[in-house]
Order: sequence, then structure tokens, then C-alpha cells
Amino acid sequence: MNDTRTVRKIHLSGSPYEIGRGHGEQGKREITNSLSTYEALFHGYTGMSWQEACEKALLHHDAISAFRPDYLEEMQGVADGAGVRFEDILALNARSEIALTATPDGCTSFACNWEGEVWLGQNWDWKSSQLDSLLDIQIEQEGKPSVRMITEGGIIGKIGSNSAGVGVCLNALMTRTWQPKVPIHLGLRAVLDSHTFEEASEAVSDGRMASPAHFLIASKSGEMAGTEVSPVHTAAIPPENGLVVHTNHICDQQLQKAVSDFPIPDSAPRLNRIQELMNGLDETANAEQMFAVLSDHENYPDSICRHINPSHPEHMQMETVFSIVMNLTAGSFDYRTGRACEAGAGSSRI
Repeated sequence: MNDTRTVRKIHLSGSPYEIGRGHGEQGKREITNSLSTYEALFHGYTGMSWQEACEKALLHHDAISAFRPDYLEEMQGVADGAGVRFEDILALNARSEIALTATPDGCTSFACNWEGEVWLGQNWDWKSSQLDSLLDIQIEQEGKPSVRMITEGGIIGKIGSNSAGVGVCLNALMTRTWQPKVPIHLGLRAVLDSHTFEEASEAVSDGRMASPAHFLIASKSGEMAGTEVSPVHTAAIPPENGLVVHTNHICDQQLQKAVSDFPIPDSAPRLNRIQELMNGLDETANAEQMFAVLSDHENYPDSICRHINPSHPEHMQMETVFSIVMNLTAGSFDYRTGRACEAGAGSSRI
């Protein structure tokens, strides 16, 4: 994949239903592509039909209703706007719970607080077909910060930051652990709907999430933590020398005891490499230097900048779909589509 196509930008506002409806109407093409990708993926990885996947997604309904009922209204709006069923959109938002508990994923993330500037970034490594599903969404909502995120069509929470200076990145964890709680992508949205680091951390605490994942949460206030969530335990990984890094394996010892982890072999080498590279940067580093870190090819093709590895089985073949670097202090939001080493740039302020 060497693709620098422009990601569709969507500005949404109004009630939760109106926000969803605008997402559905303006992002219909991307939503259709997401539905196609995940129908094939669910069947290929788990043997589930799309209807079976939707039925599993509906098991999360009550937990979402108790957690953030507005999210159900927004997903209904997305469905109506795109001309699909509510459960189709719910299945997209629960896609990690349906497939990723048994499916490898690879992403590399970092957060740092250097010279009073808080940076947050990652590579998002996944199926290259999902490049056609990416949306750059900005949401204005009453009583909550404005949100900016890069997401997949139909998914209402993902990687990004907000006008309060809170941001989040995501690393998948392969654990085969699931409970009918809040899907992790709705946990990501709850983080982005938060005014403070404390509010964001509380939203995903206490085993609320339906499946294990790593949320790298940071704030312009200087607070940051790697937050390993799961249905059974939530763990915070504090910064060391102003830096937090994460890949695709559980790092917290207590969570390791509670959940069986099945990391892909390159997760530990990438973690060591991102730590080495970030520690090697000057504390006056800028976004370009951080994108250069995300372009690193040590252990190619299973590197931080991930390329297709033809020796892997098809279900393990993935590559970097986009890279993002956010300066939460300055409110900058820079991302590049395609592999980080050859990607096209898009940037703006929150």
C-alpha cells in the first residue's frame, strides 16, 4: 500500500442523534466499506455470519445503555443516515469484541512530556482495505469538549484528541477474553468526551470494558498513563522520564495474571525499539522527528512502520494504515495516511 489519498473530513454538531445522522449521511461510502471489510473479517477469523456478529454485538446493548445512553442514540443516527440497521452499526462499534479477541493486530504508540509540551502519537496497523474507510471527524457537542478523531466509517470512537487537551491512542491486545460490557471503541469515545485526564481515566476504569486493550491517555496538563483495560482489571502504567510507550502485549503484572495474553512475536521488539528511539530524541523534538520514529524499519517488515509480510498467513497480514502525532499543549493534530515512511500528510488545529 502506497496511498496518500485524502481522508474525508466531516464536521458534526447537534444532538447525539443529529451527530450520528450526519456521520451516516456524509460517511455512507466509508461505512459501506467498513461493513464489507468486517463481514469478510468476522467470517474469516471466527466463522461467524454477519447476522451472528450482530447478535453478539447486541449483547452489549444493556451495558452501553447504563454507561452512555447517548451513544445508542448516536449509533441509531449513524444507521439511519447511512440507510442500514442499528445492529449493523453496533457490530462495527463492537468489532474488537467480535473479532480481535482472536485476531492479531499491531500498533505502536507513545506519549511524552518534554519541555512542557505533551505529545501523543501512534501508527495504526491494520487491514489495508480500511484505508478506504477512514474518516476525519470533528464533533461539536453541548456540555462536552469538541472532539477530533480519525476513525473508521460507522465507528463513533477512535484515536484523537479534544478541545480540553485530552487525547487517546489505541493498541490492540489479543487475549480471547470477553464479557458483555462496554465495547472498547465506545470507551475511546468516552475518553474523548472528557474534560480532564482524571475524568478520562475514570470513564474506562474498574473493569468496565468488554475486552482487553491498551488506551494511551494523556492531557495537556502533563498527566499521562498507559491504561490497560479489560473486563476483569484495569491497570495504569506510569511514565518513566516523561515517556510512556506501548505495543501489543500486556505489560502490567497483575493484568498478566488475570488475563491470558497471546501477543504477536514482534510486539516486544517494537516496544524496545520505540522506547530506544523516543529516548534518543532531543526534548525539543518536533512532529517531523516523531513521524520519523514512526517510519522506523528495524525488524522489517514487522517493524514500527509495518509492511505486509508475505510469509505470514493472510489473517496476520497487515500494514500501517495511518500515523498520527498530536501536540496536546499546542492543540495540533497531524496525521498521514498509508505507511509512515511514504505517507501523505494532513494537519490542522483542534
